[in-house]
Amino acid sequence: MEQEKRSCESRGWMPLTLAQLDFWEEYALHPDQSVSTVAHCLDIEGAVDQPALVEAITRTVHEADILSVRFRLQSRGDEPLQRCDTVQAPMLELHDLRGQPDPLQAAQRLMQEDLGAQLDLMRQPLSAQWLLRVGERRYLWYSRGHHIILDGYGMVLIERRCAQLYAHLLGYGEAGEPLRPFASFLDEETAYRRSRRFDEDRRYWQAYLEACPTLPVLHKGAEADAAEQRHAEVALPREFAHRLRELSDVTGIGWPDLLVMLSGAYLLQYALAMGETGSLPVWLPFMSRWGSVAAHVPSLAVNILPLHLTSVSDEPLGDFLQRVARVLRQQRRHGRYRIEQIAADRGLAKGTRFLFSPLINVLPFDPPTIEGCRVARQILASGPGDGFDLTYRGCSDGTSLLLSLDADPAAIDQVAFGRHRRELPAFLSRAVAAGGLSTSLGCL
Repeated sequence: MEQEKRSCESRGWMPLTLAQLDFWEEYALHPDQSVSTVAHCLDIEGAVDQPALVEAITRTVHEADILSVRFRLQSRGDEPLQRCDTVQAPMLELHDLRGQPDPLQAAQRLMQEDLGAQLDLMRQPLSAQWLLRVGERRYLWYSRGHHIILDGYGMVLIERRCAQLYAHLLGYGEAGEPLRPFASFLDEETAYRRSRRFDEDRRYWQAYLEACPTLPVLHKGAEADAAEQRHAEVALPREFAHRLRELSDVTGIGWPDLLVMLSGAYLLQYALAMGETGSLPVWLPFMSRWGSVAAHVPSLAVNILPLHLTSVSDEPLGDFLQRVARVLRQQRRHGRYRIEQIAADRGLAKGTRFLFSPLINVLPFDPPTIEGCRVARQILASGPGDGFDLTYRGCSDGTSLLLSLDADPAAIDQVAFGRHRRELPAFLSRAVAAGGLSTSLGCL
């Protein structure tokens, strides 16, 4: 592992991945926009050992060498290159806000100011790491990175590694294996693009999309600003989570996938009610990490793929779920094939990409366990939105489910947004009710 780490540090300038190039083009076209940010805040309360926590965060940031990436252009018009540079690594900043009239409010203000600031990818560090003390026994760990280096699960990897190191520094357990270097992820990506599996995946997506309607396209820079989006949150009741897990046991479909399919069924029925056809493409983030070195590398690895949904007249809900589950299993076997490559295969023009709307995302990630403390995670930013996003956050066992709805006002007016906020949770509850599998979609 140490040899691997040294080889990464001496690798020099490396190419960007397809996902990174997509974000780079967005930045090059619109450098004044700051929409591509990922940021978490861990609220840590309890018997915090501040020196140990500082050391754990510092060591984790050092291991996560993607946080120290910087870019360069050899000449105008060339694709950028990247390298890990310790000079660019973020230094942990300590802010003691206990002297403020409202320490928590002061911390929130600082974080929001940082999130709203423009970021020069050529000249500024791409990540910020702060530890804000807001009480005698309460700290906030603010972790922010540009989306060109990190996705949401990359943030989770950093948090989990820090928790492991903190416990070790307190004398609980081993230090464990360090995070893998970013260069190992790049090597694996290069090997995949030269493999037979890459060609098989390409053929699958070409055939799948040939049978689907044309996917809408977006000009880069036209994404909705997070500050202007409509936003609502709905805490789903405990009884719903219980029924959802029961439905998972009956159908053999994992509860996160059930949420995706039920949300898709709702959107299909809504489209029919609006006089549209019973056909709808929805977009699903695909983690693209299991069985890959990326499972141990903080990076931008998440993929976004289209799922074409169709409504069959009087089809029982159970049949719909099993039909879509079969398609999802097929897609995931070929899910490493990047959406940027699909766009190139289909001849999308420079400066454009697919419109990822509606997008359905399920994030079943427990907050990290910080020894002796209560921990809550707040997602402060998760990148740009296009039109309509449904995001479910909850624990790995399906409890504490929170539904977030985000919409571009240009795409969904206030009346329609309010209707979705009311009717989607009600639809989900009806769908997981006892005996609901035999009910046709049109009757839910």
